[in-house]
Amino acid sequence: MDHQGTIIRPPNEAGSILLQVAVGCAHGACTFCGAYHGHPYRPKDAATVAADVDLAARRHQDRRRVFLCGGDALALPVARLLDVLALVRARLPWVTRVGAYASARSLGARDDAELRALRRAGLATVYMGLESGDDAVLARVRKGADSAFIVAQGRRARAAGLRLSVTVLLGLAGEAGAQAHARATGAALTALEPEHIGALTLVLVPGTPLFADAAAGRFVLPGPSAMLAELRTLLEHTSPPRGLFLADHASNHLPLRVRLPGGKAGALARIDAALAGRVPLRRQRGL
Repeated sequence: MDHQGTIIRPPNEAGSILLQVAVGCAHGACTFCGAYHGHPYRPKDAATVAADVDLAARRHQDRRRVFLCGGDALALPVARLLDVLALVRARLPWVTRVGAYASARSLGARDDAELRALRRAGLATVYMGLESGDDAVLARVRKGADSAFIVAQGRRARAAGLRLSVTVLLGLAGEAGAQAHARATGAALTALEPEHIGALTLVLVPGTPLFADAAAGRFVLPGPSAMLAELRTLLEHTSPPRGLFLADHASNHLPLRVRLPGGKAGALARIDAALAGRVPLRRQRGL
């Protein structure tokens, strides 16, 4: 496969065909993210993508999922996305699900009919970063949208029939704003009603503005106990009618897999036990 620059995919797309349709991230301004540094956003040319689909047709007949790689694949023109989805359907007929990263801004640039057309063409899941429900935090990290806009676009995606997976970042508000960030994020997740929530723990990445802020003392990353307390508040204030809440990424100190709403009380009890020292924490690994 012709993979250029950085290739990132969600954890649950580990077994997917990774079809890169764009290089870099269309926004590329978040202060905490160094994933696509040095790789300006650009679409992959159609011939290269078609060649990769042909390669997948020969080598990956055992894989039932495709993930459209790129920091924000939904930023591509709708006509281009529809062409890619048609290509996948024609040449990889055994594929049952296609997923892609999407930002609130790229979703907001599509009208409802276009979102429904993408769903009919085979796009099943969009992965969107909320990061925080606290507008002050979102502004500081240059997310490019406030929480109300992100929630509205996520709900539009769901209304179009797309499965919505949302990520949030523990620690993003620093020490001082941790609890307010957790409460506001829980409220935003409740309003979004996503099928899947991924709570990651912030890891400071060298070369990013947030890393520089931490080095200069302008940002203080919470320690493991404070991160757990933040996770507890976040989960306590997250009450969608259903969904899967995961905090089992390599960055997390306490792995959790919670089926909402029924598993919430047990998960809170496990966090309390960890805060009391009765459950060991694992060593954090990078994002």
